[in-house]
Amino acid sequence: MAAALVPVTALLLSVALLLMGNGLLGTLLPVRANLESFSTFDIGILGSSYYVGFAAGCLLGPYLVRRVGHIRTFTAMVSLASAVALAHALILNPLLWWGFRAVTGFCFAVLYMVIESWLNEKSTNENRGFVFSVYTIINLTVITIGQMMLPLGSPTAFPLFVVASILVSLAALPVALTKAQAPAPIATVDIRIRHLYESSPVGFAGALVVGLVNGSFWSLGPVFAQGNSVVPDTTAVAIFMSTAVIAGAIGQWPLGRLSDKIDRRKVIIAACVGAAIAGLGMTLFSDKWPQAIYAFSILFGIFAFPLYALSAAHMNDSVEPGGFVEASSGLLLLFAFGAVVGPLIASAAMRFVEPQALFLYTAVVHIAMAIFAIYRMRQSARPLGAEREPFVDSLVVAQTIATLDPLSDVVDEDNEETSAVVDEPSQGHSPAP
Repeated sequence: MAAALVPVTALLLSVALLLMGNGLLGTLLPVRANLESFSTFDIGILGSSYYVGFAAGCLLGPYLVRRVGHIRTFTAMVSLASAVALAHALILNPLLWWGFRAVTGFCFAVLYMVIESWLNEKSTNENRGFVFSVYTIINLTVITIGQMMLPLGSPTAFPLFVVASILVSLAALPVALTKAQAPAPIATVDIRIRHLYESSPVGFAGALVVGLVNGSFWSLGPVFAQGNSVVPDTTAVAIFMSTAVIAGAIGQWPLGRLSDKIDRRKVIIAACVGAAIAGLGMTLFSDKWPQAIYAFSILFGIFAFPLYALSAAHMNDSVEPGGFVEASSGLLLLFAFGAVVGPLIASAAMRFVEPQALFLYTAVVHIAMAIFAIYRMRQSARPLGAEREPFVDSLVVAQTIATLDPLSDVVDEDNEETSAVVDEPSQGHSPAP
């Protein structure tokens, strides 16, 4: 199996550098904004802005790739993301930071698109699961390492922004110097949102809920940790965020495997209840019990982060043959919409109540999702013998972001990397941690 990684070694090295820098920047920005007395609502908009840009990148990225090719698109987006990382440190203005964050979201959506469509083309049906498992491990590991870099310097100083920019910039080198042939152009698909809801109401709602909750956690989790009297420094903030990521990775497979054996909706309900308990525990005990913030962070990560993959797998159980790409693309847009709205609601709650309101909000959303799933189970029973998509396969297919394009399928005949639009789906970034 190790031979399957040879064609994508340079790409995976770029991934490691790129996401390490993004992991550091994603935690550094809300911490710095809080220290600069940005309002909680300003910081919530900062998180929402990233996902506005991310959604735009999903829609417009295929056009860019077909216009100039994978390698040029990758290097251009890396250059822009690196410059924007430094711009945050030069200009301390909430309005400009919102714009910078939207640009970063756009860049990373396109970068994920290039990376994962490349991985998809260089893998086969026999080794695709292995390749994407390695990619996921690298993804989670380097994001955690990036977050743990936060204590290396003061969030109010320039060096941490420089480190993030350097890591993102260096990510261009392996891809720019590789001898490997770039992938074929990215496929496109039309999204029928109503059709997706009719296919799987629980899967549809699950993707939206993940955006509402996880978008808020990534945007405001560091602010919550800073506002907690038990978390005294940036080291503790980094540990708080990292434990949730690691726990999310641990929770994926047990819950996924269980969902292959029983009605997935039952597992989705259990995950929502577990995440709601974690949210309520964080709300009630985080400022009283010194270790509560870490214990409930682990519990939250285990149950909240696998919910997207579970929802995608449930959706894939219901779609017609050939509909996986449309379903995956639609779920990603639902996630992005939720991730735009969620931080705004959560930040308003934190502003008018207290920092603990972040997890009270997540608990309410998860409880509402559990109630909806129970209602749908009573409305529509799913026989256990029904044909279902295995969780592992669904997890890979669910990672599509490279197939959204509202523009016409125009092919640039002068571009050496373009050709007719391919029919195979490319894989994309899962909104899991």
